[in-house]
Amino acid sequence: MPITLLWAVDVYGRVYSLSTAGQRWVRADDMLLELKRVTAGKERCWGIGCDHHIYLNIMPSETSIRYREETYENQRWNPVDGFTDVLLPTDRWPWSDVTGMNPQPLNSFQLPSRSWEWEGDWYVDQSCGEPGQTGGWEYAVDFPANFSPDKKWNSCVRRRRWIRYRRYTAQGTWAKIPLDNPRKPPLPLCDISCGGWEMSDQSGRYPYLWGVTQQGQVWFREGIHPRVPEGTSWEEVEVPKEVAQLSAGPGDLLWALLWDGNLLVRTGLSLDSPTGTSWLEVDSPSKEVEALHVAVGVNVVWVVTKDYKVWFRRGVNSHNPCGSGWISIGGEMMMVDVGLNDQVWAVGEDRGVYFRMGVTQSEPSGNGWIPVSAQWGSNKDLIPPRDECEISGQLTEASQGSALSGTDSDSELGPTNSEHSATPILEAAAPSIVPLGGTESSAPPQELKEASSNPQQDAPKAFIPASDSFINSLVSDRDRTSTMQPSITEMLQEESVEQPPAPLLPTLPTRGHDVPFMNVDLEGAEAARGAQTAGRLLNDVLGSLENSQGIGEEDGPVWTWVSGGGCDVDANSHISWLSPTGPLSSSLSLTPVQSAAWSEQPQQQEHQEITRKPLERSNSVWVRKGALRWWRDWKPQRWVDVGVALEQSTRLDGRKDSIFFVYYTQYDEKKHLQVFINEVTALVPVLQDCNYTFAVYTAERTKQRWPLVLAAPSEKEMNDWLELLSECCCKCRGIAGAPSTQALWSITSKGDIMVHEPSLSLEASAHAMACDLMFWRQIPGHLRCIESNSLGLVWGIGWDGTAWVYSGSFGQHTSQVNHEMNLQTDVRSIHVYENQRWNPMTGYTDKGLPTDRPMWSDETGLMECTKGNTHPPSPQWSWVSEWAVDFSVPGGTDKEGWQYAADFPTTFHGHKTMKDFVRRRRWTRRCKITVRGPWKMVPPIHLSDISLMPCLAQSKMEHVPVWALNDKGDVLCRLGVSPQNPAGSSWLHVGTDQPFKSISIGGANQVWAITRDGAVFYRGSVSPQNPAGECWYHIPSPPRQNLRQLSVGRTSVFAVDESSNLWYRQGLTPSYPQGSAWELISNNVSKVSVGPLDQVWIIADRVPGFPTEPPGAVCHRMGVGPMQPKGLSWDYGIGGGWEHISVRGNSAEPLRVPHLPPSGPPRSPALQHPATQVNGSAVCV
Repeated sequence: MPITLLWAVDVYGRVYSLSTAGQRWVRADDMLLELKRVTAGKERCWGIGCDHHIYLNIMPSETSIRYREETYENQRWNPVDGFTDVLLPTDRWPWSDVTGMNPQPLNSFQLPSRSWEWEGDWYVDQSCGEPGQTGGWEYAVDFPANFSPDKKWNSCVRRRRWIRYRRYTAQGTWAKIPLDNPRKPPLPLCDISCGGWEMSDQSGRYPYLWGVTQQGQVWFREGIHPRVPEGTSWEEVEVPKEVAQLSAGPGDLLWALLWDGNLLVRTGLSLDSPTGTSWLEVDSPSKEVEALHVAVGVNVVWVVTKDYKVWFRRGVNSHNPCGSGWISIGGEMMMVDVGLNDQVWAVGEDRGVYFRMGVTQSEPSGNGWIPVSAQWGSNKDLIPPRDECEISGQLTEASQGSALSGTDSDSELGPTNSEHSATPILEAAAPSIVPLGGTESSAPPQELKEASSNPQQDAPKAFIPASDSFINSLVSDRDRTSTMQPSITEMLQEESVEQPPAPLLPTLPTRGHDVPFMNVDLEGAEAARGAQTAGRLLNDVLGSLENSQGIGEEDGPVWTWVSGGGCDVDANSHISWLSPTGPLSSSLSLTPVQSAAWSEQPQQQEHQEITRKPLERSNSVWVRKGALRWWRDWKPQRWVDVGVALEQSTRLDGRKDSIFFVYYTQYDEKKHLQVFINEVTALVPVLQDCNYTFAVYTAERTKQRWPLVLAAPSEKEMNDWLELLSECCCKCRGIAGAPSTQALWSITSKGDIMVHEPSLSLEASAHAMACDLMFWRQIPGHLRCIESNSLGLVWGIGWDGTAWVYSGSFGQHTSQVNHEMNLQTDVRSIHVYENQRWNPMTGYTDKGLPTDRPMWSDETGLMECTKGNTHPPSPQWSWVSEWAVDFSVPGGTDKEGWQYAADFPTTFHGHKTMKDFVRRRRWTRRCKITVRGPWKMVPPIHLSDISLMPCLAQSKMEHVPVWALNDKGDVLCRLGVSPQNPAGSSWLHVGTDQPFKSISIGGANQVWAITRDGAVFYRGSVSPQNPAGECWYHIPSPPRQNLRQLSVGRTSVFAVDESSNLWYRQGLTPSYPQGSAWELISNNVSKVSVGPLDQVWIIADRVPGFPTEPPGAVCHRMGVGPMQPKGLSWDYGIGGGWEHISVRGNSAEPLRVPHLPPSGPPRSPALQHPATQVNGSAVCV
């Protein structure tokens, strides 16, 4: 690791540097140098002097800084004198630049400052042509033209270049940059900030310098270059309000602090526009307290408010320079600075330098402050954190205001232990910092008692000057009343005995708060030094300037400014003066779960007063970044490479708040999307372009039917992001462990299993929970359909007909479920259709009419699908067979697998007639998926449908009735199913005279089924004693309609026909369970599920108003009740791409409230087609 420097300034204006390879602070060689503040970058450091000049210190290097000055000598030929410097009036200057527009005689070149010297005299550049033969001349026909070293008969003009080098001689020293060099010098500057060096390809070679004048103007230093380190001129940048301080990051971030305490953010910073384009205002972190200081890094922003609280800005990125919110960070600091690698340095309220420990890319907020404990002077003592009062006697008023107390070697409290001076500072919520270092030294009891006799509330408020003059503040006469101030050790003892709340250290007065930023606290520092001199020498309180400087040299600096922009350290660096000796030494880099765990560790201290003080936890921020692809929301829709980041903050009470960011670039403009994790309603893997794709749903995006679709480069990365996002969503909503027995289960078209934990308001008749606000989380596994009930029984069927039963726990911790993961496989067939049309010349051929479907298509004929471009449903699937003709097509085929029809699209049949002009045949190929999930296989029969009897959660049943259909349409009844044995023991065959395709069992053992030809049957006499029943009763179907699926609740029956219409069976009573008539409820329905409370949920084919959305949306029937079993309207929720839903486990009854008719139109009205039917005869209205 290269050797870099940490820069700091004390209250006397002295500049110090601390090397990463050294162990002591080193003062600048120039003893007369007085700076107010510094800003460091890579290999350089800028400073503002007390004379308002700008100073620059370039790090010494083996390569010297040389700049080449050049000018061109121009001549024209005339017949009398030949080539001469007498030019035409329209020609360029005799001595000019390369363009000829600006005159540049040799004597016009001057050194920009005293830091440069000429290396030699001017000489002619001989690089053109043969050296020494042409004299360096280049010839051309006229100005301007292409010059060449060859002289021709028509060469009327010539030029040659003169060169002179100058060298920068001030490397390693502080050099003054003259302000009279620019044409328009800025007013005296009060703040500067160096940054922007990471925007170029060559890191560190092209920094930018920003400045703020005392009048609140912002200036930008132009022309900074590796060969011109000082820059060339100043350019003013317009600001809407007066600026007090600013900070520039290594990248394209620039924040400014206003005099009113708010902040400005500069946008549009780039290499082409280094000064940016516009300003955006950001409010202070606290409405009551204004901001005092701001510091910017690559992707972080830190702010200190006037009460010395430290704040961290969330979501800051070059795509989102304003960020998204503030997080309070422990510790009380006067200023902070963000250095390389986003490491944070600070000057505490005790005027000590601190380092933020544990700052990494994944945890940019860090997890604790530790003091910078470097050696000072010629001895081996470390500079201790200034946490205890040096003398138990009197302190001046200024020392109280600036908290300039320190521990000296001859202090009455005892010597400072270097081992404890580096102990990390616990971040407390109280306004005062209570360090752990130096607590082994205690004052005599008499002194403690004497000091405690003075009430703390009698201490006068501090005086902090606003003057920038160093000399005036030192030599000015001050006669201020000194006041007793108890030490921190005394306050801790008083706290443990008499005052439970932590005592507050003296803070700045009200008038000090009126100034959002002050330069150097000179009077307060001198007052503190005068008090220390009086306590030790019993002499004159205020000495000469030499005495003051001597005291500062002896006692160590009292810091007022620090800059780590050039200090290359990170959380894993092993720096001697950054090595904590406390319990944090092995916890520099923590996981998001452990981000605040260090503060919970017991601290072993010898003082009982400190051990009784509770340990405070600090807020922390954890970030996970990555690169994905995003399906762009607007046209033309295409995949875009984006950067993503998940930012999670942990609050003091343990709550977690997360934001998901998507960063993209549009027309060279950086933009971003952000999704609050507590607003995410589902994370669903989707099928799109055979990518590892998943969709992020929110309530607003569900209404718009446009989720955030992202694709990962690999399956592992997609699963990692899904797991991470899902975990954050569950933590934000307080969901942990396995699903509850009341959960709603659903299946996507991809086969993923989703679960929703219902609330009591989900089925409330009034003020029911909106369907688009439901949160769905994924359960490992893969199924085609699923059924559940309130006793914790969940059955599912795969695409290959295999039956699976849920073997996981309910309502327990996730770690207990992981041990129950089983291997689960599923196989499905992918179909494509080969289409042909007959013509008189060639017979059947693949040359169709222009209006025909593609000759290779899907079943609908709307999408072209060939055997070559058809892939498995997702990358998780793999082919297990080759393409083959499928002869098991409904309707039959001929011996070659063809089906015939008169035209597209009509009903196909398996034999050719004279009127059949088109034909098709289906090709099939099998694919397989293997996953792990909490599912146990139920062998050996393959099923096509399954149904569990719904019941209330408090029901007591020895055996739960389970009815199913096998792949041949036979009816089966599962015996021995119970919560203790969810898989049951054996199958019982129920006799039928024709195959069935749908079956459902409701309350009171009502069994309804649909045959493959659409007829409806009711099974009679089913009871616990006779689980298979006795006989089938035929129920008339709706006229001219064939039913395909039904669901039976406690007292209601709903069915879906082949035309996607939803029907309700009227007249169901205990004495006449077959009902009396069918009533049409709605169309646009694919599947229906009726729960134990007769609640109705469906999978809708489409959502009205969104024709391009994929089919399959979850919908809830609103207004269902005992007096209105059919409900009133539909509430559309998440979709599309949903295949199945089961609400038969949700028996949580809402509170009974009077039902009020809804006001206004329904949330998502469905197409209503009311119809009535009497005794099986439907009359459509």
